[in-house]
Amino acid sequence: MPISLILTIVGPDRPGLVNLISEQVTTHGGNWLESRMANLAGQFAGIVHVHVPKSTADALIAALRQLEQQGLQIVVTRGVEAAAAQGRRMKLELIGQDRPGIVREISHALANRGVSIEELVTDFVSGSMSGESLVRGSARLRVPTQVSMVQLREALEALANDLMVDVTLDEDRPV
Repeated sequence: MPISLILTIVGPDRPGLVNLISEQVTTHGGNWLESRMANLAGQFAGIVHVHVPKSTADALIAALRQLEQQGLQIVVTRGVEAAAAQGRRMKLELIGQDRPGIVREISHALANRGVSIEELVTDFVSGSMSGESLVRGSARLRVPTQVSMVQLREALEALANDLMVDVTLDEDRPV
């Protein structure tokens, strides 16, 4: 039975990093399941979920540690079997003029209501007309059943007015 490993990788960006890591996963009988990777401020940053046979997991971890000699920082965490998710899935989108504290304020409002952020993607873009710096975000949320969509939407809209961002909250429907 395979085990799950979560790899967190950071290092100076250069061609071939994904190939370097995927070769080690494949060499040790692993299967690359899902990943998120980006160039952030000139650094390669990635998180990868792999399945690997229990018999080769330690060898894969050792091989990944050897890649640290090439300037990568690699943290390997063994996955745990997740409990069935409770609540309903929602999708949050926001865009507005960038300023410090937007992610903190939104995440605080969600946490106070027991909402879990399952995935968060943010980026920094230039406004098409004004050229001003904008923050854009998208999140998949897990909302407890006792929190109504109306209550959550009202709380986020009030906060959006204070932060001067546009917020959209919808059910997250599978495509």
